[in-house]
Amino acid sequence: MNLNRQTFRKTERLCSNRVIAELFETGKQFFTPYFRVLWDIDAGAKKSPAQIVVSIPKREIRKAVKRNLIRRRIREAYRKNKNQLYEYLDNMGIGINIVLVFRKNDVPDYQETELAVKDFLVRILAALKDKGQKC
Repeated sequence: MNLNRQTFRKTERLCSNRVIAELFETGKQFFTPYFRVLWDIDAGAKKSPAQIVVSIPKREIRKAVKRNLIRRRIREAYRKNKNQLYEYLDNMGIGINIVLVFRKNDVPDYQETELAVKDFLVRILAALKDKGQKC
């Protein structure tokens, strides 16, 4: 897998309702100012080291146009900043599933969104490294 390419392929999207439901029930979670992040290590063989789904609650952002704008910005920031996480996952030979639930009730600009995505990626990477040392 070429890690230098900044892409967001179909295989990187988490689409399984069963897996998403399991993450909400038994996944590890943490909160950032912008996101509720649910994640867990996936034992199944996948084509991608990490699969992600982005959720923008309708209760917080009423207009679909704004929800779609936020979702596009989050996916773009993730696409540009995921390389360090992918390198670690490839080296360890594991995969993870991630659910991002947006928590704010306004539309942030792209720079804020990118900083929030970088923050959650650093925290997941730290949690994975901490878990790897305990095993």
